[in-house]
Amino acid sequence: MTVIQPPFTRESAVARVRAAEDAWNSRDAERVSLGYSQDSEWRNRDQFLRGREQIRQFLKRKWERELDYRLQKSLWCFSDNRIGVRFEYEYHNGEGQWFRAYGVELWEFAADGLMKRREASINDVAIREADRKFHWSAPGSRPGDDAESTTRR
Repeated sequence: MTVIQPPFTRESAVARVRAAEDAWNSRDAERVSLGYSQDSEWRNRDQFLRGREQIRQFLKRKWERELDYRLQKSLWCFSDNRIGVRFEYEYHNGEGQWFRAYGVELWEFAADGLMKRREASINDVAIREADRKFHWSAPGSRPGDDAESTTRR
């Protein structure tokens, strides 16, 4: 995996967002965790994690209960070593209820390009299966290459 290092330009920030989206859409906890530093700190909703192993275990649990997960991220803003992202994703639970989750992430990177801090605020909305927007094959990458597109309800 090629790691995009700071300082970020618009082009490299967009590439970093798309690389993260593609990794998360793989639903491969090992692959995703490799983008984070060994001592990375996370806040994900009401959970606080530290270190790559906690992140890996968190992701395994997440994708065991968030089934048929599909994610779209878009660049919101960036600076030298930080990126702000808007995202939405869809999944269903074991009972078949579909959800769309909306949120923002704030990312901070070390000089080597690994993410050392991730702050995520996320809200879930129950939806009908007929209201789903994301229908590409999963796990897999979202078709297209526009990581700056804004997501709409």
